[in-house]
Amino acid sequence: MSNDLKFYINGEWVNSDSSELIDVINPANEETIGQITAGTKEDINSAVDAASEAFISFSKSSKEERIDLLKNIIKEYENRYEDLAKVITKEMGAPQWLSDKAQANTGLINFKETLEALVEFEFEKEDGGYTIRKEAIGVIGMITPWNWPMNQITTKVSAAIACGCTMVLKPSEISPYCSMLLAEIMHDAGVPKGVFNLVNGYGPIVGAALSEHKKVDMMSFTGSTRAGIAVAQASAETVKRVQQELGGKSANIILDDVTDLEKSVKGGAGHCFLNSGQSCNAPTRMLVSSNNYEKAVEIAAATANNTTVGDPNGEFRMGPISNKTQYEKVVKMIEIGIEEGARLVAGGVEKPDGCEKGYYVKPTVFADVTNEMTIAKEEIFGPVLCLLKYESEEEAIEIANDTEFGLAGYVQGELSHAIEVGNQIRAGQITINGGARGNGAPFGGYKSSGNGREHGKHGLEECLETKAIIAPAS
Repeated sequence: MSNDLKFYINGEWVNSDSSELIDVINPANEETIGQITAGTKEDINSAVDAASEAFISFSKSSKEERIDLLKNIIKEYENRYEDLAKVITKEMGAPQWLSDKAQANTGLINFKETLEALVEFEFEKEDGGYTIRKEAIGVIGMITPWNWPMNQITTKVSAAIACGCTMVLKPSEISPYCSMLLAEIMHDAGVPKGVFNLVNGYGPIVGAALSEHKKVDMMSFTGSTRAGIAVAQASAETVKRVQQELGGKSANIILDDVTDLEKSVKGGAGHCFLNSGQSCNAPTRMLVSSNNYEKAVEIAAATANNTTVGDPNGEFRMGPISNKTQYEKVVKMIEIGIEEGARLVAGGVEKPDGCEKGYYVKPTVFADVTNEMTIAKEEIFGPVLCLLKYESEEEAIEIANDTEFGLAGYVQGELSHAIEVGNQIRAGQITINGGARGNGAPFGGYKSSGNGREHGKHGLEECLETKAIIAPAS
């Protein structure tokens, strides 16, 4: 890319006064693939000023104009789809098949879902003798992570565009190039100057400057709970809205009336290992009754052992962990699991065969895990599955809810029974029997997993203020 060291501000690629550069590392081979500039508070000020100025006119754009704009963005996204998939694989290590079928595709799905929601959305309606207006909240600061970069960026960006908001995006410095490609897409789609702005850099500097800025009306953050708290604290002085999608430690309850135990366990383990386990909603705690427990352990271990790991450009199911820091954390957590007495039945701390270079981890399965163990309590964010045994349905629900997190949950069993159990799990999204992604279904968490919801009409609501117009009867 020709704009690697620049930021996209007010419709142009501009240079920063910063001389600090950040290396972008290919996690598959630990080689530097490029550099980006580490932004400064002054860069954020310039981007926010551009967004604030653009909001004056863009907030007055019609719904029809924004529908047309989203259609243009979708068209340009499709034109650059192959480029996006390739760069995601290169900078964060997702296997090429996953980048193509899911990583890049989720971005396209998000834009299309938001477009559908916008077409149906009512920004003004009569209610009880007064008028309710939904108005754009203003300038939105966005901080996004490295694990599903296009998914998390596009759900925020599409909702902001649909509502007439302007924005400043700080993507992860670990996977920045796909977001810079998105800036090119936005430019080619005719997004007005200042509506979409991008500044690269480190969270404690650029992210903090964005969060505390007086002209930023809302912060939308996806990442760790620790970082989410920092964003909320920095935002508090200006009393801005803060939407957070944070960590998770999701339970997958397999009931005794499940139709196919092998399919359910294999599917749950495979989901845990998807994207090298780097998904906030991954079903990392598998709960199985004592009746089926040892059989489930056997199936999960076989699934891990049969999951191929290697070069993301090759024919492998799983690629590397996306960065060195996370790799070291995952290995440390596996060591802790062993030290705390969990039974290691697959995987471990050694790298997979043939993967001496790169941040590779074997798909790992622990049995005999209790909910008091560190590996059951903390988000590992790697391909590590914990199997926990329960004696009764009530105990399973209690274990599932015994966590500081509440992002997602999974239940497998007879349909009506599984739904009944799912209703008792305190989490923002419950998947029953591997159900496919709901079109525009809200995504977000309870407890330390955050607040607010994204996707579809629920994502639009986050970007809007509510105004009541009370006038005398005519």
